[in-house]
Amino acid sequence: MGNRNGIVLAAVCVAIMFAAGSIRAGTAVQDVIKMENKAYSEHTKAIVEFSHKKHNEEYKIGCGDCHHDDKGKPLNDLKLGDNVQGCIECHKIPGQMPGELKKEMREKKVSKKEIAAKELEYHAEAIHENCITCHKKFNKENKTKAAPQTCTQCHPKEK
Repeated sequence: MGNRNGIVLAAVCVAIMFAAGSIRAGTAVQDVIKMENKAYSEHTKAIVEFSHKKHNEEYKIGCGDCHHDDKGKPLNDLKLGDNVQGCIECHKIPGQMPGELKKEMREKKVSKKEIAAKELEYHAEAIHENCITCHKKFNKENKTKAAPQTCTQCHPKEK
C-alpha cells in the first residue's frame, strides 16, 4: 500500500510540473512578434516585426497603451505575460475597409463617427489606427520623426 501511495504522489507531482510549465508557456511574451495572421490568404506588404521589449522597456509603453477592451478603453491592469486576445478576435475582417465602401458611406452622408466605427471592424484598419495614432503623438510630443508613420517604414520592402 505504501509503495502505491508513493507512485501516486510522484505522478501527481509530475502532472503539476507539466501543468505549471504549460501555464508559463501559454503566457510567455515573445520579444519580437511577426504580425502575420492566418486570416489573410496572402499579405500584400512585408510583415511587420513588432518588438514588445523595445516598446515596453525603451519607450516605457504599458500593455494598456495598445491592448484595449471592447469599448476601446485601455487594459491598464495588464502585466507582461498576461493572456490577451489577438486583434483579429474582435476586428474580424482581414484587410482594410474597401475604398468603394468608404466612398458609398460618404455619399450617403454617413457621419465620420459611424465610418470610423465601421473601419475598426477591419483588422488592418484597427492595427493602423492603434499604431499610427500613437506614433504621430510620440513624434509630435518629442519633436521628432523617429516613430514610423508611413507604409514602408513598418512594412519594409522585401529584398
